[in-house]
Amino acid sequence: MSETDAPPKARWNKRGQVFDVRDHPLPFAPDGFAQSPQALVREHDVRVYFSCRQRDVLGKFVSRVAYADFDFGFTRILRTSAKPVIAPGAPGTFDEHGIFPLSPLPVGDQLLALTTGWTRRQSVSTDGGIGLVISHDGGETFIRSSAGPILSASLHEPFLVSDGFALAINGRYHLWYIHGVRWLDSGVAGVAAERVYKIAHAVSSDLVQWQRTGRQIIRDRLNADECQALPTVIEHGGRWHMVFCYRHAVDFRDNPAKSYRLGHASSADGVRWDRDDNDWALPVSSQGWDADMACYPNLFKLNGQVHLLYNGNQFGRFGFGLAVLEDT
Repeated sequence: MSETDAPPKARWNKRGQVFDVRDHPLPFAPDGFAQSPQALVREHDVRVYFSCRQRDVLGKFVSRVAYADFDFGFTRILRTSAKPVIAPGAPGTFDEHGIFPLSPLPVGDQLLALTTGWTRRQSVSTDGGIGLVISHDGGETFIRSSAGPILSASLHEPFLVSDGFALAINGRYHLWYIHGVRWLDSGVAGVAAERVYKIAHAVSSDLVQWQRTGRQIIRDRLNADECQALPTVIEHGGRWHMVFCYRHAVDFRDNPAKSYRLGHASSADGVRWDRDDNDWALPVSSQGWDADMACYPNLFKLNGQVHLLYNGNQFGRFGFGLAVLEDT
């Protein structure tokens, strides 16, 4: 067992794969995937938004957002969305080729959400930005607050601004997100460059204008080219806890030893973080749907317990699973 796969100090009760796209196919996503599950606890159920895929006229993937509603025990799927919850971005916009993920954010009596929009590039595969959308029908559909992103490339964060997760703390919104720091050229004709990205932090009073800290907030564990993605944060036991996923920059698609694992950090203020992957991080299983990788986590509380949704093998190609934290 490697250091990154060491048993966690916390006890997670894995509930297994709770959503499999092969059992619940979506007519608007014939190419499957249920990536980046994001929970919204409602009065009578838990709605989980996720990104699925279909191919466009060029035969390339686009990401669409769907949902599945679960009972509180995650033993039954009550319904799934009949259509994507948000329309595609207009040609040339930051989310023209899809949204992945959509993170719901209740604000008063409104339901907002942060989106990661992505678009294809010529010299590299993709770029992204963070958008803000609003629902007027309880989360059934969303509309954009603007055609452009609320957070995107800047002087010190030149590309791949994405994976936004926000919480209101002491009257201000705190945003944890990722940004690209470099592309690694393969040096081989026809082989695409690989991206490197890190987790950062920003604050806002209105969810539109953001003050960035301009620094990486989670230390590297693998090496300087470690890729960190999809931070999710929750308060528990008097501290803030972040679970995220991380991987090697190259050879991660087909080599399980270099693919995504879940990492953990804790904080007293949500700004300065101490990384300890063997505390809350959930290890991969010895076999099965999450034996090769664990990625795209989402923390939430339900009936006083901390729950964790996440994707497994093949980046969530077939669905997502659930684990519940057992306090010690």
